[in-house]
Amino acid sequence: MAHIQLDLAHSYRPNPQQDSDYALLPLKIDFEDGGAYALLGPSGCGKTTMLNIMSGLLVPSHGKVLFDGRDVTRATPQDRNIAQVFQFPVIYDTMTVAENLAFPLKNRKVPEAQIKERVGQIAEMLEMSHQLDMRAAGLSADQKQKISLGRGLVRSDVAAVLFDEPLTVIDPHLKWQLRRKLKQIHHELKLTLIYVTHDQVEALTFADKVVVMSRGRVMQLGTPDALFEKPAHTFVGHFIGSPGMNFLPAVVDGATLQVAGQRMALPARSLPEGALQVGVRPEYLALSAPQAAGALQCRVAQVQDIGTYQMLTAQVGDHTIKARVAPEVALPAVGDSIWLQVLGEHTCFYQNEELLA
Repeated sequence: MAHIQLDLAHSYRPNPQQDSDYALLPLKIDFEDGGAYALLGPSGCGKTTMLNIMSGLLVPSHGKVLFDGRDVTRATPQDRNIAQVFQFPVIYDTMTVAENLAFPLKNRKVPEAQIKERVGQIAEMLEMSHQLDMRAAGLSADQKQKISLGRGLVRSDVAAVLFDEPLTVIDPHLKWQLRRKLKQIHHELKLTLIYVTHDQVEALTFADKVVVMSRGRVMQLGTPDALFEKPAHTFVGHFIGSPGMNFLPAVVDGATLQVAGQRMALPARSLPEGALQVGVRPEYLALSAPQAAGALQCRVAQVQDIGTYQMLTAQVGDHTIKARVAPEVALPAVGDSIWLQVLGEHTCFYQNEELLA
């Protein structure tokens, strides 16, 4: 396993002049030895570029890559001793499942007894022990991808295993099983795992820490809990959660806070004068009594019964906010006026889209 440090930027253009010329804007980031990380963001944000720089498939245009303090910026993937699992299965159809899993070990002249033991261990983890003698050509796409995952995990001496959206071709039900299995494998083998995805559920259920990216920039590195409770940037608040965080314009004026045109007392914390944004998760918006401290008057725009909860959509002036409400709560009809508690211990405040400490 390896402690990976990145201090770099990357542009596919020869002379980058502005932020839009960069695939990765300047960043400094550490991936701890034995950690499980996810690179999360929309398509084109730089996730795969970062992964390919770590693997050695791509040399950064600026800066360096360190593995355990050793500069490997221009080292080959073989020299870095990494394994990479790609979006689509990379296996040999003419080989059996066992031969595919054993191939990386045979190339490194590992003793046969050790190969057999390791292949059996990985096959059991992936629940493929009964398929070891089957030819890969006859397997489904998701089974082939399980072999591909196994080939990445079979070497116990790798510095890191890098996954580039490996569950894209997997059936939705099996995705959940494989995510759980990868989590279990990480706990058992203590490998450094870095997982690229645009699916927040995959990222938040797999990783101990998540790197949220947008337009070549690292917006936040943190635990799933930190990303949910304290998004460092409004983008993270929007991107994490279903639905994402509600944001309302606010102005601090003396002893009052004006939110979406409605005045209320300042919360018991120091806030700078001027324009802000108030951020609150739908899970933390609650119905309140009229004129209650920290509450806003809203108009019900829509009520949806999701089964395990109700999704309330409300209008506050020109702004729309959403609240997740327990199914047993009786909600007013569309068009009625209600009060929602906006200020509380989970409320976040942003200035210039950055979280205020």
